Amino acid sequence: MSENLYNKSNLTELKNKYAKYFAGGSLGNLKDYEPIINNGLGSKVWDIKGNKYIDYLLGSGPMLIGHSNPNVISAVKNQLELGFTFFAGNEKVILLAEEIINAVRCAESVRFCSTGTEATMYAMRIARAFKNKDKILKFEGGFHGMNDYALMSMNPADPKPFPLASSDSAGIPKSIESEMLIAPFNNITVTCDIIEKHKDELAGVIVEPFQRSIPPTAGFLEGLRKITETYDIPLIFDETVTGFRFAYGGAQEYYNVTPDICTIGKAVSGGFPLTAVCGRLDMMSHFDYVESPGNRFVPQIGTLNGNPIAAVAGLATLNELKQPGVYNKIFQTGNKIMKSLEELFYNAKIPAQVIGVGALFDIYFTDKEIIDYRSTLNANKSIMVDFNKGLLKHGVLKGDAKFYISSVHETDDIEETIKALELTINDIKQ
Repeated sequence: MSENLYNKSNLTELKNKYAKYFAGGSLGNLKDYEPIINNGLGSKVWDIKGNKYIDYLLGSGPMLIGHSNPNVISAVKNQLELGFTFFAGNEKVILLAEEIINAVRCAESVRFCSTGTEATMYAMRIARAFKNKDKILKFEGGFHGMNDYALMSMNPADPKPFPLASSDSAGIPKSIESEMLIAPFNNITVTCDIIEKHKDELAGVIVEPFQRSIPPTAGFLEGLRKITETYDIPLIFDETVTGFRFAYGGAQEYYNVTPDICTIGKAVSGGFPLTAVCGRLDMMSHFDYVESPGNRFVPQIGTLNGNPIAAVAGLATLNELKQPGVYNKIFQTGNKIMKSLEELFYNAKIPAQVIGVGALFDIYFTDKEIIDYRSTLNANKSIMVDFNKGLLKHGVLKGDAKFYISSVHETDDIEETIKALELTINDIKQ
């Protein structure tokens, strides 16, 4: 239990410093509400006033086995005495690479970096080097971090006709738009038409196999795999979110579709900054100066690549996830909450769609089906803001989007969560 560390005066002073010293007055993550967190343990976090929250934000996903797991803490403490970082190979990161390759279907070789933004950038760069072509196809609404290419039609206010891209951020060269093609998620017909038309200039296709909180429709991923194989176009799965979350082998195992390259992060390092690019040897060889021909070498240098602290945290986390029944528990927990949400909204006569899977889901306040980015534009975003704020008031923390479920959410958490959901839904109904 967290102590009440701040009185009203000190808390106001701290929040004023936050607004004063941070550009935009925040870390840039949570938009409409943000508690200032003091500590976390298991399925809970406490803010600096001592308020407790059942945590479905999970640090935006990394804390899949909960906060302050004792085995992760022990592994990190042991490594701290041996060294923090080396900028060189070390035993722990080699063992982590081995574990990833054994678990992830497409992984024949691995390169580590620190963020999902870096990982997706390198995955696209490797595809370009391999094919010696420039264009990448991505899906409208797909989130692949904050690199320039990822910020094409990620959240367009006024979507362009497919396959035209639009930038989501100032400061990105206009020319980037011409290097990205945009397709609608879950529409294999339109996607295939775009790929067939541009097959001679496409270096790769990047997709979240589970886009934000939208599951793939039956046959979509299989159709995408088939069309990319037909034209020998590398298929990239961005599994920064789904890796080790949907199954030990990630979305590739869960959906039984294997890409050529994938990125993984979040759950793989237990809350420490580490991500990875994984893929086929012939593609990953472009990271090798000796093996890659001519000007098709892809350098990848980073101060914290393969950091041993993150690596031992990752190994300890993955060991927890390998224990019997872990994934069944995660999905059962989430399924119970999803079912309760559907019943509560139905009884309250509030139009809402609860979509996703047990490990990861979200709510859209609309009576229309959610299958892609454009269908999400029908949802009432102001109600969502009120809903999230209401949950926080009643002791439940989630992000602007998504409920992340951990392996340590227990029966009492579910019961308290359902009570908070009921109170919050009653509030917004009024």
